[in-house]
Amino acid sequence: MPDTDVAVVGAGAAGLSLAHRLAGHVPGLRTPSVVLVDAPPGPLRPPTRTWCYWTAGTGRFDAAVRAEWRRLRVRPRTGAPVEDGIDPLRYRMIRSDDFERLVDRDLARSPNVRRLEATVEAVEDVPGGAHVHLRDTDGRTRVLGARWVFDSRPLGSLPAARTTLLQHFHGWFVRTARPVFDPAAVELMDFRTPQPAHGLSFGYVLPTGPCEALVEYTEFSRRPLGPDRYEAAVRHYADEVLRLGERQVLATETGVIPMTDAPIARQTGASVFRIGAAGGATRPATGYTFAGLQRQTRAVADALRRGRRPVPPAAHPARHRVMDAVLLRALDSGRADGPDLFTRLFTRVPMARLLRFLDGDTRPYEDLSIGLRTPVEPMLRSALELSRLPRRPYDLPPAPRPPSLRATPRLPPTETA
Repeated sequence: MPDTDVAVVGAGAAGLSLAHRLAGHVPGLRTPSVVLVDAPPGPLRPPTRTWCYWTAGTGRFDAAVRAEWRRLRVRPRTGAPVEDGIDPLRYRMIRSDDFERLVDRDLARSPNVRRLEATVEAVEDVPGGAHVHLRDTDGRTRVLGARWVFDSRPLGSLPAARTTLLQHFHGWFVRTARPVFDPAAVELMDFRTPQPAHGLSFGYVLPTGPCEALVEYTEFSRRPLGPDRYEAAVRHYADEVLRLGERQVLATETGVIPMTDAPIARQTGASVFRIGAAGGATRPATGYTFAGLQRQTRAVADALRRGRRPVPPAAHPARHRVMDAVLLRALDSGRADGPDLFTRLFTRVPMARLLRFLDGDTRPYEDLSIGLRTPVEPMLRSALELSRLPRRPYDLPPAPRPPSLRATPRLPPTETA
C-alpha cells in the first residue's frame, strides 16, 4: 500500500495551490491523503517573487492579493499612451510570501495534508503508483510511496522547439520622495526603453501608492543579461525615462520565464504528472503562469475528489498555442517589430477583450478579429514556415543572480495603498 494517495513535489505556486485545493473534507466527495514535499532552505527554494493575473469577481486566494487595478496603460516609443479600463476584470498582484502564509495557515488546520521537508532526488513510476526518492535534512534517504505524484519542480531543459525566447527581467521596489506614480493604472508595457538588437524590451510599473511601486525592466530575447546590465537598465528606466527623482530601493526582483512553442509534457509516467510552469501552464506569448496553473490544479483536485484519473489539462487552448507559435516566430525572426506589434494590438483591441484572449477565454471569431489587427504579412509568412522549421533542444541558462542592493538615501515613510 502507498504511504499516501497524493504526493505533491515542490511548494511553489502550483504545488501549494494543489495542496490547498485538496485540503479538508468536501461533503459527498473523496478526501485523499496528501504529502506536500518542500525543499529545505537553500538554493532549491526560490526567492520571494511577484505573480500577476486578471480575473472577474472573487477568487480562492483573494486574501493574499497585495494590490489590484482597473486600468492598464501601454506607452509606444513616441507619442501618446494608450489607456483603457478592463471592467469587469481586475489586474491583481500577489507576493509569494503573502501567498505562502495564507496557504500555510490553511494547511496547518487540514487533517489530510502533511508537509515534509526533503530534497527529491528522483521520481520513479512503479506498478500501481510511484516512488518519490528523498533525502531528508539529516542526509538520510527514504522512499515515499504514492498512488499519484504531481511534480511542480522547474525544468532543467526544455523539449525541442522551433522557437524559444526568454522573458527575463529585473525590478526595483522603490519609494520616492515625491508622488510620481498613478495608483489607478498599471504601466503594462512602456516601450520608451532602449531596444535590444534582437527581440524587444519594455518597462513595467505596478504602483501601490503615489510614492511606491515595483519598477521593472523586461526583455524578450534569447539569452539573459549580466547582473550589472540589469541594474543599469532599471536605473536608466527609473531615472531617465520615469524621472523618479530622489528614491530609495527597498528590494529587488530578478527572473527568467521561457517563452517557447515546445510541447511540454504533462504526464511522465502512468502515475506521475507535471503541473505549473513545468506542466505547460505558462502562456508562451506572454509568460503569465498563475491563472493557467490555477485552471490545472482546480481540474486535478476535482478529478481526485471524484475518483477520476487526474491528468492535468492543457492550460491554454490548442488554437491559442498555435497563434503563440506564430507570434514567437515573427518576433524571433525580426519580421515583426515587437513594440509596434503590441502597441497596435492594445490600440485597436479593447484591453478587456485582449486580456480574455491572453487567458484563453475568447471564441474563434474573436481570435480571428484580434489576429487581423496584427501585421498580417509578417505573421502570415511566419505561419507558413512553421511546418518546415526543425525543432531543437534548449538548455535553460542558470537563473540570473540578483544584483546586490546598493545603498540609497533613506526617505521618510509614506503610506502604501
